Amino acid sequence: MEYMTFTGKTISDALTAASVKLGVTSEKISYTVVEKGSAGLFGLGSKNAVIRAKINQDQEEVTREVAKEAEAEFSILKEKDQPDAEETTSSQVDEYSGDQAEKEKEDEKIVTPASDRGSAKKADYSRKTADPQEIQAIASAFLTDLFAAMKMDVKAEYHFDVSENTLNINLSGPEMGVIIGKRGQTLDSLQYLTNLAVNRKSSVYSRVKIDTEDYRARRMATLENLAKNVAFRVKRSGRAEELEAMNPYERRIIHSALQGIQGVDTHSEGEEPYRHVVISPKDGHTESSL
Repeated sequence: MEYMTFTGKTISDALTAASVKLGVTSEKISYTVVEKGSAGLFGLGSKNAVIRAKINQDQEEVTREVAKEAEAEFSILKEKDQPDAEETTSSQVDEYSGDQAEKEKEDEKIVTPASDRGSAKKADYSRKTADPQEIQAIASAFLTDLFAAMKMDVKAEYHFDVSENTLNINLSGPEMGVIIGKRGQTLDSLQYLTNLAVNRKSSVYSRVKIDTEDYRARRMATLENLAKNVAFRVKRSGRAEELEAMNPYERRIIHSALQGIQGVDTHSEGEEPYRHVVISPKDGHTESSL
Protein backbone atom coordinates (compact mmCIF):
# COMPACT_ATOMS: atom_id res chain seq x y z
CA MET A 1 0.00 0.00 0.00
CA GLU A 2 1.32 3.45 -0.93
CA TYR A 3 1.51 6.35 1.49
CA MET A 4 -1.42 8.79 1.59
CA THR A 5 -1.34 12.42 2.73
CA PHE A 6 -3.45 13.62 5.68
CA THR A 7 -3.78 17.01 7.34
CA GLY A 8 -5.07 18.39 10.64
CA LYS A 9 -4.58 21.25 13.07
CA THR A 10 -2.08 19.07 14.91
CA ILE A 11 -0.18 15.88 14.14
CA SER A 12 -2.62 14.04 16.41
CA ASP A 13 -5.58 15.36 14.39
CA ALA A 14 -3.90 14.32 11.13
CA LEU A 15 -3.27 10.85 12.54
CA THR A 16 -6.92 10.60 13.60
CA ALA A 17 -7.97 11.50 10.05
CA ALA A 18 -5.69 8.74 8.76
CA SER A 19 -7.20 6.22 11.20
CA VAL A 20 -10.73 7.03 10.04
CA LYS A 21 -9.83 6.92 6.34
CA LEU A 22 -7.79 3.71 6.56
CA GLY A 23 -10.20 2.01 8.97
CA VAL A 24 -7.60 0.97 11.55
CA THR A 25 -6.34 2.27 14.89
CA SER A 26 -3.35 4.61 15.06
CA GLU A 27 -0.91 1.98 16.37
CA LYS A 28 -1.49 -0.02 13.19
CA ILE A 29 -0.36 2.91 10.99
CA SER A 30 3.13 3.85 9.80
CA TYR A 31 3.57 7.57 9.15
CA THR A 32 6.11 10.31 8.57
CA VAL A 33 5.67 13.99 9.48
CA VAL A 34 5.81 16.33 6.50
CA GLU A 35 4.80 19.49 8.35
CA LYS A 36 4.43 19.86 12.12
CA GLY A 37 2.04 22.76 11.80
CA SER A 38 1.89 25.92 13.88
CA ALA A 39 -0.78 27.99 15.61
CA GLY A 40 0.61 31.30 14.34
CA LEU A 41 0.21 34.59 16.18
CA PHE A 42 -3.35 35.28 17.35
CA GLY A 43 -4.52 32.77 14.76
CA LEU A 44 -2.71 34.54 11.91
CA GLY A 45 -0.26 32.61 9.78
CA SER A 46 -1.32 29.26 11.21
CA LYS A 47 -0.38 26.10 9.31
CA ASN A 48 -1.93 22.65 9.41
CA ALA A 49 0.10 19.61 10.29
CA VAL A 50 0.73 17.24 7.37
CA ILE A 51 1.64 13.56 7.53
CA ARG A 52 2.06 10.73 5.03
CA ALA A 53 0.63 7.48 6.35
CA LYS A 54 -0.19 3.91 5.39
CA ILE A 55 -1.32 0.72 7.11
CA ASN A 56 1.45 -1.39 8.63
CA GLN A 57 2.36 -4.34 6.41
CA ASP A 58 1.13 -6.94 8.93
CA GLN A 59 -2.18 -5.13 9.36
CA GLU A 60 -2.52 -4.78 5.59
CA GLU A 61 -2.28 -8.57 5.26
CA VAL A 62 -5.07 -8.96 7.85
CA THR A 63 -7.22 -6.48 5.92
CA ARG A 64 -6.68 -8.40 2.69
CA GLU A 65 -7.65 -11.68 4.34
CA VAL A 66 -10.85 -10.14 5.71
CA ALA A 67 -11.65 -8.78 2.25
CA LYS A 68 -11.06 -12.19 0.67
CA GLU A 69 -13.31 -13.85 3.24
CA ALA A 70 -16.04 -11.27 2.63
CA GLU A 71 -15.80 -11.79 -1.13
CA ALA A 72 -16.09 -15.56 -0.68
CA GLU A 73 -19.10 -15.10 1.59
CA PHE A 74 -20.78 -12.85 -0.95
CA SER A 75 -20.23 -15.38 -3.75
CA ILE A 76 -21.72 -18.17 -1.66
CA LEU A 77 -24.65 -16.01 -0.57
CA LYS A 78 -25.54 -15.16 -4.18
CA GLU A 79 -25.88 -18.88 -4.90
CA LYS A 80 -28.27 -19.37 -2.00
CA ASP A 81 -31.98 -19.20 -2.54
CA GLN A 82 -33.24 -15.65 -1.98
CA PRO A 83 -36.70 -14.16 -1.40
CA ASP A 84 -38.39 -13.13 -4.63
CA ALA A 85 -38.32 -9.51 -5.81
CA GLU A 86 -41.51 -8.49 -4.05
CA GLU A 87 -40.45 -10.01 -0.74
CA THR A 88 -36.96 -8.53 -0.91
CA THR A 89 -38.21 -5.06 -1.73
CA SER A 90 -40.73 -5.23 1.11
CA SER A 91 -38.07 -6.16 3.66
CA GLN A 92 -35.91 -3.27 2.56
CA VAL A 93 -38.83 -0.85 2.69
CA ASP A 94 -39.63 -1.99 6.23
CA GLU A 95 -36.06 -1.22 7.25
CA TYR A 96 -36.33 2.26 5.84
CA SER A 97 -39.67 3.01 7.51
CA GLY A 98 -42.44 2.46 5.02
CA ASP A 99 -43.41 5.67 3.24
CA GLN A 100 -39.81 6.87 3.05
CA ALA A 101 -39.11 4.38 0.26
CA GLU A 102 -41.88 5.80 -1.96
CA LYS A 103 -39.81 8.91 -2.63
CA GLU A 104 -36.92 6.98 -4.18
CA LYS A 105 -36.74 5.92 -7.84
CA GLU A 106 -37.14 2.29 -8.91
CA ASP A 107 -33.41 1.95 -9.54
CA GLU A 108 -32.73 2.62 -5.85
CA LYS A 109 -34.72 -0.40 -4.73
CA ILE A 110 -33.08 -3.79 -4.30
CA VAL A 111 -34.43 -6.37 -6.72
CA THR A 112 -33.47 -10.02 -6.71
CA PRO A 113 -32.06 -11.30 -10.04
CA ALA A 114 -34.52 -13.15 -12.28
CA SER A 115 -32.46 -16.33 -12.01
CA ASP A 116 -33.18 -16.44 -8.28
CA ARG A 117 -36.84 -15.53 -8.69
CA GLY A 118 -37.37 -18.44 -11.05
CA SER A 119 -35.64 -21.03 -8.91
CA ALA A 120 -37.80 -24.07 -8.27
CA LYS A 121 -35.90 -24.68 -5.04
CA LYS A 122 -36.53 -21.19 -3.68
CA ALA A 123 -36.92 -21.13 0.10
CA ASP A 124 -40.19 -19.78 1.46
CA TYR A 125 -38.70 -17.31 3.95
CA SER A 126 -42.06 -15.72 4.71
CA ARG A 127 -43.21 -18.93 6.42
CA LYS A 128 -40.07 -19.68 8.39
CA THR A 129 -38.92 -18.33 11.72
CA ALA A 130 -35.23 -17.97 12.48
CA ASP A 131 -33.63 -19.54 15.54
CA PRO A 132 -32.45 -16.52 17.59
CA GLN A 133 -29.69 -18.51 19.30
CA GLU A 134 -28.37 -19.81 15.99
CA ILE A 135 -28.36 -16.35 14.37
CA GLN A 136 -26.66 -14.79 17.39
CA ALA A 137 -24.04 -17.54 17.55
CA ILE A 138 -23.12 -17.08 13.88
CA ALA A 139 -22.90 -13.29 14.18
CA SER A 140 -20.95 -13.49 17.43
CA ALA A 141 -18.39 -15.91 15.99
CA PHE A 142 -17.89 -13.75 12.90
CA LEU A 143 -17.47 -10.48 14.82
CA THR A 144 -15.24 -12.04 17.47
CA ASP A 145 -12.84 -13.37 14.81
CA LEU A 146 -12.95 -10.10 12.89
CA PHE A 147 -12.17 -7.87 15.87
CA ALA A 148 -9.48 -10.28 17.04
CA ALA A 149 -7.82 -10.07 13.62
CA MET A 150 -8.00 -6.27 13.80
CA LYS A 151 -6.68 -6.35 17.39
CA MET A 152 -9.55 -4.24 18.65
CA ASP A 153 -11.24 -4.45 22.04
CA VAL A 154 -14.96 -4.42 21.20
CA LYS A 155 -17.90 -5.69 23.24
CA ALA A 156 -21.18 -6.67 21.61
CA GLU A 157 -24.69 -6.88 23.05
CA TYR A 158 -27.27 -8.92 21.11
CA HIS A 159 -31.06 -8.68 21.00
CA PHE A 160 -33.19 -10.65 18.55
CA ASP A 161 -36.51 -9.08 17.54
CA VAL A 162 -38.69 -12.07 16.65
CA SER A 163 -41.49 -9.94 15.17
CA GLU A 164 -39.06 -8.29 12.73
CA ASN A 165 -36.83 -11.36 12.32
CA THR A 166 -33.90 -9.03 13.01
CA LEU A 167 -30.78 -9.35 15.14
CA ASN A 168 -29.87 -6.00 16.72
CA ILE A 169 -26.24 -5.65 17.78
CA ASN A 170 -24.88 -2.79 19.88
CA LEU A 171 -21.10 -2.37 19.99
CA SER A 172 -19.06 -0.64 22.69
CA GLY A 173 -15.39 -0.05 23.32
CA PRO A 174 -12.61 2.57 23.40
CA GLU A 175 -12.29 2.92 19.61
CA MET A 176 -15.83 3.33 18.37
CA GLY A 177 -14.84 6.31 16.23
CA VAL A 178 -12.84 3.94 14.04
CA ILE A 179 -15.76 1.49 13.92
CA ILE A 180 -18.15 4.24 12.82
CA GLY A 181 -15.82 5.73 10.21
CA LYS A 182 -16.52 8.76 8.04
CA ARG A 183 -20.28 9.39 8.04
CA GLY A 184 -20.85 5.83 9.25
CA GLN A 185 -19.32 4.16 6.19
CA THR A 186 -17.24 1.68 8.22
CA LEU A 187 -20.22 0.81 10.43
CA ASP A 188 -22.38 0.24 7.34
CA SER A 189 -19.71 -2.03 5.82
CA LEU A 190 -19.46 -3.99 9.06
CA GLN A 191 -23.23 -4.45 9.10
CA TYR A 192 -23.19 -5.57 5.47
CA LEU A 193 -20.45 -8.17 6.05
CA THR A 194 -22.19 -9.51 9.16
CA ASN A 195 -25.42 -9.92 7.19
CA LEU A 196 -23.51 -11.92 4.60
CA ALA A 197 -21.86 -14.12 7.23
CA VAL A 198 -25.16 -14.84 9.00
CA ASN A 199 -27.19 -15.65 5.89
CA ARG A 200 -24.45 -17.77 4.40
CA LYS A 201 -24.75 -20.25 7.26
CA SER A 202 -28.40 -19.89 8.25
CA SER A 203 -31.20 -21.71 6.41
CA VAL A 204 -33.60 -18.85 7.20
CA TYR A 205 -33.10 -15.29 5.99
CA SER A 206 -32.62 -12.79 8.82
CA ARG A 207 -31.55 -9.17 8.97
CA VAL A 208 -28.72 -7.83 11.11
CA LYS A 209 -28.56 -4.23 12.32
CA ILE A 210 -25.43 -2.90 14.02
CA ASP A 211 -25.20 0.32 16.03
CA THR A 212 -22.82 1.93 18.51
CA GLU A 213 -23.11 4.91 20.81
CA ASP A 214 -26.60 5.56 19.40
CA TYR A 215 -24.96 6.64 16.13
CA ARG A 216 -27.92 5.71 13.89
CA ALA A 217 -30.37 7.93 15.80
CA ARG A 218 -27.88 10.80 16.01
CA ARG A 219 -27.14 10.58 12.28
CA MET A 220 -30.85 10.57 11.48
CA ALA A 221 -31.40 13.71 13.59
CA THR A 222 -28.47 15.41 11.87
CA LEU A 223 -29.82 14.62 8.41
CA GLU A 224 -33.35 15.74 9.30
CA ASN A 225 -32.02 19.08 10.59
CA LEU A 226 -29.87 19.46 7.47
CA ALA A 227 -32.87 18.80 5.22
CA LYS A 228 -35.05 21.39 6.97
CA ASN A 229 -32.31 24.03 6.99
CA VAL A 230 -31.60 23.60 3.29
CA ALA A 231 -35.34 23.58 2.51
CA PHE A 232 -35.66 26.93 4.29
CA ARG A 233 -32.86 28.40 2.17
CA VAL A 234 -34.39 27.01 -1.01
CA LYS A 235 -37.75 28.57 -0.22
CA ARG A 236 -36.11 31.93 0.47
CA SER A 237 -33.85 31.96 -2.59
CA GLY A 238 -36.00 30.08 -5.08
CA ARG A 239 -32.92 28.15 -6.18
CA ALA A 240 -32.41 24.39 -5.95
CA GLU A 241 -29.58 23.00 -3.82
CA GLU A 242 -27.73 19.70 -4.11
CA LEU A 243 -26.76 17.75 -1.00
CA GLU A 244 -23.66 15.60 -0.67
CA ALA A 245 -23.67 12.03 -1.95
CA MET A 246 -25.49 9.65 0.41
CA ASN A 247 -26.43 5.98 0.55
CA PRO A 248 -30.08 4.95 -0.17
CA TYR A 249 -31.01 4.82 3.53
CA GLU A 250 -29.82 8.38 4.19
CA ARG A 251 -31.45 9.71 1.02
CA ARG A 252 -34.77 8.27 2.21
CA ILE A 253 -34.36 10.11 5.52
CA ILE A 254 -34.01 13.39 3.61
CA HIS A 255 -37.08 12.66 1.45
CA SER A 256 -39.14 11.66 4.49
CA ALA A 257 -38.13 14.73 6.52
CA LEU A 258 -39.40 17.06 3.79
CA GLN A 259 -42.61 15.26 2.87
CA GLY A 260 -44.68 17.61 5.00
CA ILE A 261 -42.83 20.80 4.07
CA GLN A 262 -44.81 22.97 1.65
CA GLY A 263 -43.08 24.76 -1.19
CA VAL A 264 -40.20 22.33 -1.78
CA ASP A 265 -39.72 19.08 -3.62
CA THR A 266 -36.97 16.46 -3.54
CA HIS A 267 -35.53 13.99 -6.00
CA SER A 268 -32.31 12.02 -6.42
CA GLU A 269 -29.75 12.43 -9.19
CA GLY A 270 -26.53 10.71 -10.25
CA GLU A 271 -25.18 7.18 -10.10
CA GLU A 272 -23.91 5.28 -7.09
CA PRO A 273 -21.77 5.99 -5.14
CA TYR A 274 -22.25 9.66 -6.08
CA ARG A 275 -26.06 9.66 -6.08
CA HIS A 276 -27.40 12.62 -4.11
CA VAL A 277 -30.62 14.43 -3.18
CA VAL A 278 -31.64 17.70 -4.84
CA ILE A 279 -33.99 20.01 -2.93
CA SER A 280 -35.82 22.43 -5.25
CA PRO A 281 -38.63 24.98 -4.99
CA LYS A 282 -42.00 23.56 -5.93
CA ASP A 283 -43.94 25.29 -8.72
CA GLY A 284 -41.84 28.42 -8.47
CA HIS A 285 -42.71 28.82 -4.78
CA THR A 286 -40.51 31.21 -2.75
CA GLU A 287 -40.93 33.00 0.56
CA SER A 288 -41.08 36.33 -1.27
CA SER A 289 -44.18 35.17 -3.15
CA LEU A 290 -46.13 34.57 0.07
